[in-house]
Amino acid sequence: MAGRIRDEDIALVRERTSIAEIISDTVTLRSAGGGNLKGLCPFHDEKSPSFNVSPARNVWYCFGCGAGGDAIKFLMDAEHLSFVEAVERLAARAGLQLRYVEDDRSAPRPNRPQQGQRQRLVAAGARPAREFLAERGFDRAAAQRYGCGFAPDGWDLLTRHLRQRGFSHDELVTAGLSRPARSGSLIDRFRRRLLWPIRDLTGDVIGFGARKLFADDDGPKYLNTPETPIYKKSHVLYGIDQAKREIAKQGRVVVVEGYTDVMACHLAGVPTAVATCGTAFGADHIGVLRRLLLDTDAVAGEIIFTFDGDAAGQKAALRAFDDDQRFVGRTFIAVSPDNMDPCELRLAKGDLAVRDLVARREPLVDFALRHVISRYDLDTVDGRVEAMRRAAPLVAKLKDREKRPEYVRKLAGDLGMEIEPVQRAVLTAASGRPADGPSARPARVEPSVDSPQSMVEREALKLALQEPVLAGPMFDAVEAADYRHPVHVAVRAAIAAAGGVASAAGGAVWIEAVRDACDDLAAQALVGELAVEPLRIDGEPDPRYVSITMARLQWGSVTARIRELKSRIQRINPVNNKDEYFAAFGELLSLEQHARALREQAAGGL
Repeated sequence: MAGRIRDEDIALVRERTSIAEIISDTVTLRSAGGGNLKGLCPFHDEKSPSFNVSPARNVWYCFGCGAGGDAIKFLMDAEHLSFVEAVERLAARAGLQLRYVEDDRSAPRPNRPQQGQRQRLVAAGARPAREFLAERGFDRAAAQRYGCGFAPDGWDLLTRHLRQRGFSHDELVTAGLSRPARSGSLIDRFRRRLLWPIRDLTGDVIGFGARKLFADDDGPKYLNTPETPIYKKSHVLYGIDQAKREIAKQGRVVVVEGYTDVMACHLAGVPTAVATCGTAFGADHIGVLRRLLLDTDAVAGEIIFTFDGDAAGQKAALRAFDDDQRFVGRTFIAVSPDNMDPCELRLAKGDLAVRDLVARREPLVDFALRHVISRYDLDTVDGRVEAMRRAAPLVAKLKDREKRPEYVRKLAGDLGMEIEPVQRAVLTAASGRPADGPSARPARVEPSVDSPQSMVEREALKLALQEPVLAGPMFDAVEAADYRHPVHVAVRAAIAAAGGVASAAGGAVWIEAVRDACDDLAAQALVGELAVEPLRIDGEPDPRYVSITMARLQWGSVTARIRELKSRIQRINPVNNKDEYFAAFGELLSLEQHARALREQAAGGL
């Protein structure tokens, strides 16, 4: 068995490897001046690019999360490879033959196969793809381009073939190519099915999608590779290996629903199409696409969803709208007027029809509003009011607040109503308060986003997200009622729903838990923003800083209540309402005493 790789060979691999090419397989890079490149970090979520690559020095570093290293370290972190596996991958790419130093016979021998686990799983996974002609209008050249194949009839043809090639029982099961039978022996997972190889960003086959072809097949219509060390369906997008260059070049991605839809789009002249693999489009898929789109505040791309026009497709579109705020770029939807998917459309009307489908895209929020409104009879008062109540939260969820007034006017026009009631409904939805009924409270004046009160609320929420161990009980002791800006109220409620700060360990898991607990899309977007925004303090925060922040937060709330109470006392007649007057006066004295204590605690300011 070979031992360690020779040092001079490792040095040669580093010399012959272009770090920019390796990283560009995963991250879209732009010039950052001075010969350096910049992109969105693949190891943490960020809105502005802090991931830097120096081709001259063949190193990379992220100023956001502090990770860095050379091309070997990047592969180890990005692909979860061992050092030896990463060197072997780069050597194969550079066409270098590695030499190994033989093990000392007296030393412990490493328990490692000659190839790394990933390479062996990939090698095993690439072989089942047979070059058979596919269905639905794709010729032999198309089938070959996408590696379509056929899993023949037979219980263990592939298993026996791969065992003869030296792959072990455990490797075949781990790769998702074989599964144990009732007898205990291994049988093929895929039989009598049309296969699509699923590749990662680098082009390696990591799994398969298999479609049922025969009526006597009692399995599901589509059968995919199960979760494996190299196949995580929540991260995988079919066609990404062929589409990544055009996605980065055009700043646009088209998300379709199936393998044949990807093929149809690519062949019809829409080369940016990708599809999920047996799972809903989610946060991890968004992370992959944001890095390719370079989806930042400065560079905003287009994300176009195509869904069937049936009920399931409409439901998927509305679910996509809920994920809209995770993108900085603009989100659209393209639905065929004949309710055909891109593959059906290409078969029926040709390539031009597929390109026209994408060109006729409309903003996702417009589609969502139209879908909601269509369920109500707008010729009746009850129908218009109920449609307004259901549509207002969608407008309130828009991440671009500058667009909200325009969509308020549009919604009012679509409903045939005056602007004022629609505007009130949107503001109520944004604040999280009930629109009417016994539990509804009079609207209060919320501070603007740049007011002192809003700034201190924002600082308190940053401490809870970034420094939960430090903020702990001091943050939890301040109730949501002390926050006055509606989006801040929503984030504070989400923190409580996630278990509170005192029980949080911090890090990405804690921030994601708070984000998932947000019912409001604006609140979800704010959580991501506050998680990386610097605190308003020079140096590291300490318990005193947390105490000052929370005191200032409460002081602003208490002084507002004092003003409200003084106004109420002025309206009370002390002669006719003696008890009410003295009760209110006593509450005022108590609040003023509390305000003085908070002012002393907050001395020193922020």
